[in-house]
Amino acid sequence: MDMNTKQIKHLKSLGHKLNPIVTVGQHGMKESINNELEIALDYHQLVKLKVSVGDRDARDALVQQIVETHKVLLVQRVGNIALLYRKNKNKPSVFEVSV
Repeated sequence: MDMNTKQIKHLKSLGHKLNPIVTVGQHGMKESINNELEIALDYHQLVKLKVSVGDRDARDALVQQIVETHKVLLVQRVGNIALLYRKNKNKPSVFEVSV
């Protein structure tokens, strides 16, 4: 999923006012969390995820695993909050801006 700088900036501005919808706790990813994240991405397209696992390396590895598993774009990551985007082909995208 290729996006230009203007589109990513727009997604960041939309994500700024969002609250985390899905939280990954100290026990890591579970199937129920994967299902919730999948549902949230299909419905909202732009989702904030809170990752509260061990150290920084574990958190980075888990975020990267989520990006690859769910085929999402990591728009931004600040601390333990990740902003994820995946376009739903069945819904009009309100997040993309014309170039």
